[in-house]
Amino acid sequence: MTSVDEPLADTRDMLMAHTMFRREFSLLPGLVRGVAAGDKERSQIVAEHIELVDNTLHHHHTSEDKHLWPRLLERGSAEIAPVVHVMEDQHQAIGDIIAEVKATLPTWRDSAAPESAEVLANALDRMVPLLVEHLNLEEERVLPLIEKYITAAEWGGMVNEGADAAPPESLPLMFGLMAYEGDPEVIQEIVSHMPPEVRPVIEELAAQAFASYSERVHGTATPPRVGGRA
Repeated sequence: MTSVDEPLADTRDMLMAHTMFRREFSLLPGLVRGVAAGDKERSQIVAEHIELVDNTLHHHHTSEDKHLWPRLLERGSAEIAPVVHVMEDQHQAIGDIIAEVKATLPTWRDSAAPESAEVLANALDRMVPLLVEHLNLEEERVLPLIEKYITAAEWGGMVNEGADAAPPESLPLMFGLMAYEGDPEVIQEIVSHMPPEVRPVIEELAAQAFASYSERVHGTATPPRVGGRA
């Protein structure tokens, strides 16, 4: 168990990440199907975006597997184990489809062929409901457990480890992807923990990076919002 004297985790930042995953993954099948046959320039842009969100989700799940599930199993009561095991099984199922996507992606990226586009889009179609179900269940059943059994220091360590794994130059874009639909209060809390030299400019830089990136990928600086739980 955690010490009663230690502040516990605030998981609202994870809700921002989940909203980003719901939005970006739900748009992927349409992006793939929207690429004209043989348009390799466009297939390269969309493929790079798929790789970005796939890799971000992979690191997100890897952090949970490493930092959260063992601690919850160790500290929680007996009824926690089934929930954690469902999370692990869902991670595996999502990971299997990500592997399919990664296997198909190079062929489509390099050819923009309709046949490989449909294989890729079908894999993404199958992934989206699995991912949404997983995120919804995690918010309903797991986040309350994290706020009961995981300390703020442990949570911060997990978040910082993930941030450290990304190139520093990607920070504005990654923050912009999450902040697009983020709670302003949570955004301010996240900014307050950033290096002092970053705090005054990060929100503007993030908004600009996201708008430019989204124009390139989605054709608009304001892609459809999904809000919270689907």
